[in-house]
Amino acid sequence: MITPDAAIAATGPWIHRNVSANGARFHVVEMGSGPAVLLLHGFPSFWWTWRELIAPLAHAGYRVIAMDLRGYGGSDHPPQGYDPTTLARDCVSVIRSLGEVRATVIGHGIGSLVAWTMAAHTPDAVTAVVSVAGAHPRVLRHSLLRNNAQRSGLSYLARLQLPFIPERYYTKNDCINIGQFFEKYSYDPSWLDPDVRASFQAAYQNWPTAHTAIEFHRWAIRSLYRTDGRRFQDSIETPISNPVLDIFGEHDPMVFSDLIDNESMVSGPYTREIMPTGHFPHEENPRAFAELLLPWLSQHAVKLAN
Repeated sequence: MITPDAAIAATGPWIHRNVSANGARFHVVEMGSGPAVLLLHGFPSFWWTWRELIAPLAHAGYRVIAMDLRGYGGSDHPPQGYDPTTLARDCVSVIRSLGEVRATVIGHGIGSLVAWTMAAHTPDAVTAVVSVAGAHPRVLRHSLLRNNAQRSGLSYLARLQLPFIPERYYTKNDCINIGQFFEKYSYDPSWLDPDVRASFQAAYQNWPTAHTAIEFHRWAIRSLYRTDGRRFQDSIETPISNPVLDIFGEHDPMVFSDLIDNESMVSGPYTREIMPTGHFPHEENPRAFAELLLPWLSQHAVKLAN
């Protein structure tokens, strides 16, 4: 059986590093040289979700940086800091700690929300944004408050608000429900072979990931009507000017592309692509994902980074 440490330190053509940034330590995986591309995972994942994209991006001429977000994988798991402002500050600090001025940020799910926040708060640190199965925080808030279908798609958020129970649910039987989460929200779960499933489940066993990975979701719901949530929404109300590539899964049962109007929060170049996948386009068909991503990066990431 794979151990948490072995899953987090998975070998490959990349190198592993620990980076001090924003008062914490972050685990990153790096490969290649050139304009920086920062890869941000979603829930309940870790850096390894990008394993099929790291080498193609590096070979295309980019410095690829895949990081574990605060509270995940090999990064620090502090008791606080799971609001999007702090998470975005973490990522900008990682970029700067690695000697880069800016990076193109590719985020999936929660990682997408962090990427949008980075572009809104520190646009000079972001070359371009690639949002994967995600939403701008203002768009997501509006959709959750106004649309029953989108609330239903994200109903798992409500279950995560309970104390203790979600932690027990996702850690029982060697985190078997983590594997089932990926399966449930995929259109074609054939990508989730036993070894892949075991790696995701093992990384989630790295305590207190089971608790800290949920903390963002608790903040997201509880802040809807709190002053800190309103302040955050006000801080991102101006549409971002960075180029954006918006990738959705046609059969995503969690985030419905026809209900998410991210373009309304973009004043710069905007491209929208729909892949015939579920919630994990980069996992379900990494080759097709790269075929969409690389030509767009060649037009936007390289030109603006130079």
